[in-house]
Amino acid sequence: MTRFGYDDSDVVVIVGSGAGGGTLANELCQQGIKTVVLEAGPHLTGEDYVNDEWEAFGQMAWTDPRTTSGGWQIARDFPNLPAWIVKAVGGTTTHWAGACPRFKPHEFMARSAYGDLDGTSLLDWPITLSELEPYYDRAEIKMGVTHRHGRPPLPANNNYKVFANGADKIGYRQYATGPYATNAEPYDGRPASVQDGFNFQGDKQGAKWSTLVAELPKAAKTGKLDLRPDSHAAQILHDGQGRATGVAYVDRNGTLRRQRAAVVCVAGNSIETPRLLLLSASARFPDGLANSSGQVGRNYMRHTTATAWGQFDKPVNMHRGETMAGIIADESRLDTGRGFAGGYYMQTIALGPAFFGKFVAPGSWGPELAAIVDGYRNTAGMWIIGEDMPQSGNRITLSGDTTDAHGLPVANVHFDDHPNDVAMRRHGVAQGTAVYNAVGAVRTIETPPYPSTHNLGTARMSERPGDGVLDRFGRTHDVPNLFVSDGSQFTTGAAANPTLTIVALACRQAEFIARELNKTLV
Repeated sequence: MTRFGYDDSDVVVIVGSGAGGGTLANELCQQGIKTVVLEAGPHLTGEDYVNDEWEAFGQMAWTDPRTTSGGWQIARDFPNLPAWIVKAVGGTTTHWAGACPRFKPHEFMARSAYGDLDGTSLLDWPITLSELEPYYDRAEIKMGVTHRHGRPPLPANNNYKVFANGADKIGYRQYATGPYATNAEPYDGRPASVQDGFNFQGDKQGAKWSTLVAELPKAAKTGKLDLRPDSHAAQILHDGQGRATGVAYVDRNGTLRRQRAAVVCVAGNSIETPRLLLLSASARFPDGLANSSGQVGRNYMRHTTATAWGQFDKPVNMHRGETMAGIIADESRLDTGRGFAGGYYMQTIALGPAFFGKFVAPGSWGPELAAIVDGYRNTAGMWIIGEDMPQSGNRITLSGDTTDAHGLPVANVHFDDHPNDVAMRRHGVAQGTAVYNAVGAVRTIETPPYPSTHNLGTARMSERPGDGVLDRFGRTHDVPNLFVSDGSQFTTGAAANPTLTIVALACRQAEFIARELNKTLV
């Protein structure tokens, strides 16, 4: 394993190894740039994963304490688990569904497209779809996305067949088993899916793209990667001129270390990234590093979600085949005539019996819950995911009364639904129910939002420094050699699952950092 010195000042330090951090690391290493990746969690591999939902959750999930506030239902149902993300090498790419839709043109121009919606902090992105399209191509090829660039589709399982037949009967036309970043045939050194289901808990075969199995091993082969698991970033350091000089972190032995850096990139997800910036406050940056705008932590988005289930008089066996391998895209269009701005996707979902019993009807007990669980084999499921509206008051702050194992204030996650979010969720559940009723469902069930897996905003890109935290390349407006490289960058959330866009942005950002390093960052 390559190791660089703690005082090696010409390295790029990346905090986090998920979709943004892991991809950025590989892209930089391929260009010959020495890169240190600090990952708070352990280095788990396929051999370590267990095919047991609850044990796997405890093994992979970020279960460090967090606090919640606001009117969202998560604060009532899961007050200590506002987000479901992974704390391990590869980050949440080791647990994600794999769906890879692109943003649509209007979703980069949400303020212009949707107008002045009361209570929102809508802003147009400082980049356009045409600028990102070449990087979307690169990301899709890198990830082996099905239905793209000649990649074959995943086969249709029973869950998808119910989903697609219902879609067709109510008049939808944009449905397919992808695009997904799970191999239907061997690709890029990764095997084809064995259709084992439930790889949310860790894909033992490695058929699904993740930075664990794809980007980081390639980076390591260059000799330019220093990957440090069990390394919890505590503070970004800076000099008297306001330039980042390194990262202070706690290693696996509990020792406080300092790694010098030429460039620092933060990719800890949209909760931990603003937390780290706020923890890095100083006399020069009293409100948090790179926070002269007051926007660090604000505009938190989590996507508008719900789940619709259909139970039938015959078995569906949704657990067979890929967990998620189906998308209906008809409702992702720009159409404010439905009573809300933005759009949403419907995507197949399957949970194992334990998670199904826990999440399908929070708060239910006795005969009501038993009847739902008894129908497990005959159940089909879809997840509804749509664009939620950014609001300045939805934000990540430092908790005033709860600290982590290192004595650092934890993140408080505050969120209130906007009326637009509520209207979209109602529409999505009604349409999802219609899909299942069209093919003879004997019962339909609505599940409220789960702990957030798509955490976005909180350090958004903006054309004007006063409106956000980052410029069009993810570089902070305030600190010229400090970047954010995850979903925190998102100016708005769009309807699309975010991973493909995070990877595309990381590819673009790596090119910019390499150019700037060649000029000795100014």
